[in-house]
Amino acid sequence: MSAPLVQATVQAVSKRKLQPTQAALTLTPSAVTKVKQLLKDKPGQLVGVKVGVQTRVCNGLSYTLEYTKTKGDSDEEVIQDGVRVFIKKKAKLTVLGAEMDYVENKLSSEFVFNNPNIKGTCGCRESFNI
Repeated sequence: MSAPLVQATVQAVSKRKLQPTQAALTLTPSAVTKVKQLLKDKPGQLVGVKVGVQTRVCNGLSYTLEYTKTKGDSDEEVIQDGVRVFIKKKAKLTVLGAEMDYVENKLSSEFVFNNPNIKGTCGCRESFNI
């Protein structure tokens, strides 16, 4: 198993309606650019990034991002603008209809998941429940 790629933040977007797509997960142009840059800067035969979820004490689940060299047997594959994102089996229902964004400001840079399915988040916005 690979080391975590980066920290991800969760945002509930119940007031904003995302456009339905055929892909389980959509990426913003800034997320596509950042994933391409991260993969280019890493040595080896990396083919994309893998999105998963893990249990957190705070409020339920949190997203994980890892580099990956292969597609797992039960992974969902999303290809957008030349970037391959794999969704682990456990994360498929929690990611469905979400948007992955990359946000930079003066204090931080991070991937943000805008997910209309989230029912609640913790105060630190790193974990969620559905």
